Amino acid sequence: MESTPINQQIKGLADELGEILHPHVTLDAMLIQKGLMLYRQGLVTQLHIGDEDITAIVQDVMPVKVHINPNFLAVSTCACPEQGLCRHQLAVFFSAYSRVGSVTDWVETWREPAREQKSFSTWGMQTARDLIKANGVLKPDYSRWVHSFEVSFDTLLASKKYASPFVIPELFGIYERRIHASSPVEQEWRLLYELVGIVVSFKKLAALSEQLGHSEDMVKRAYLPIFHNLMDDAEELALKIGVQSLPFAFDEFIVKLKDDAFDLLTCASKLQYERVFLYRLLWVHFFKKKPWREEEIEKINAALKVLEDWQSPAPLLLAGIHVNLLHGNDENALQFVGHFGDEEIAPYMVYWIDYLTQLKAWRRVGLVIELFLQKVKVYLDKMGSYQTCVVFVRNALRSIGPYCSENDRVDLYERAMLLMLPYSFADYEYLLFERGQYERWGELQAFVGLDFYDLPKDRVKMIEREQPEVLLAMLHQTAQYEIAQKNRPSYRMAVRHLKKLRTLYKKLKRVDDWQYFLDTLLYKNRRLRAFHEECRRSKLIE
Repeated sequence: MESTPINQQIKGLADELGEILHPHVTLDAMLIQKGLMLYRQGLVTQLHIGDEDITAIVQDVMPVKVHINPNFLAVSTCACPEQGLCRHQLAVFFSAYSRVGSVTDWVETWREPAREQKSFSTWGMQTARDLIKANGVLKPDYSRWVHSFEVSFDTLLASKKYASPFVIPELFGIYERRIHASSPVEQEWRLLYELVGIVVSFKKLAALSEQLGHSEDMVKRAYLPIFHNLMDDAEELALKIGVQSLPFAFDEFIVKLKDDAFDLLTCASKLQYERVFLYRLLWVHFFKKKPWREEEIEKINAALKVLEDWQSPAPLLLAGIHVNLLHGNDENALQFVGHFGDEEIAPYMVYWIDYLTQLKAWRRVGLVIELFLQKVKVYLDKMGSYQTCVVFVRNALRSIGPYCSENDRVDLYERAMLLMLPYSFADYEYLLFERGQYERWGELQAFVGLDFYDLPKDRVKMIEREQPEVLLAMLHQTAQYEIAQKNRPSYRMAVRHLKKLRTLYKKLKRVDDWQYFLDTLLYKNRRLRAFHEECRRSKLIE
């Protein structure tokens, strides 16, 4: 058949599927079998092979529409509820491939790939399950685990043919299924195996993103959630492992994991926050011996001395702060803090506030909070996104709260909220109202520019009953704003505010003040006939 661009793309798709689907993984084998059955039963209809895509209808339990992009498999879609590759996409692939080659030959080649036959005798290319079949039950081996992860990762993700960032999530999902299928049977060893797998996978993926030249923006749009999922999984595993009685055989594994964790600081130049997060988590939960912390501090200092000019010292400096804090060397930790600008260090400090709070080391917590408050304003000013700032401030206040409560430092909590306005508005507004500081509550509403009718009605009623003069300034401000719009609907809204003002002035027995204000307002806006008409229509004036 004549070689055309689309035919070449279909053959390329066949090569890609041959690499990402593994005959030894049960789920992959079932996927191929189901797709092949649908194709051979003639259930693929309306097949259309365009210049750059393939579409078809697959008549399964219900007919589903399938769209395949042979260049970027990850953006292919199917109307069925399955996530990722599904049997319908495989059926359409087989139908399209039949136009350029033999489906039977492709399946046979896939079932007995040459690379598997060549590497079968070497344990490095086998999964843990294959090794058990070949050699009986093997004892856990850290080096074997790491080698298995690295080989699987390189086989599935490190091919330069698939450099698009949008392909990474699907390939990584297949890689994860493969390593989970090979995990040890025993519960405690399986948890440790998965934790080691997370560290290795994180480092490999971070390094791969650099090798492929993916910018931070590309990573963020295409596969940043993979890193965040790994971080979440590591935190969950740390909690599960922490509640177990660990066998002595774990000690050797923890030592090796400690050495591998250091590479998180240098394995890439991007994803700094994510790399440091995972490093800190491991040191808090697993590497607790005093000599280890002393050795790590020396290791960090030595690495800082040999950094190349193009390498950022930030991850190593952050690690230095963290391990020194764990070791109780607050003075040394603060020296490392001095290397950072306010906007760089502030987001990391919340974690250390939480850590020291768990230890109930209140004096140390107080020092970190004071330092944090000196730096947070610059960080918020440079962050950009309002909603992101709100989330950050809410988390920061949640971290500062226990110290302020335990040490009766409401003043510090209020200072924190003042510093972080307007992003702390909801928390500060609630605090002032609950404490009955209605005048300051009203000043806060005016500061953020809320319309009187945007205020919660239950709170307005409470303040109107307890301290109605608080509402005067807001109503004055809102009425003036509406009049300045110079249109009929705004004049009507202004009159509503003015009538409410009149009621409050009468309640406060300040009728003369009201009349003076109204006369001045009408004179100042004497040229606005429509406004005067609305005032007369509402009987605000005769």
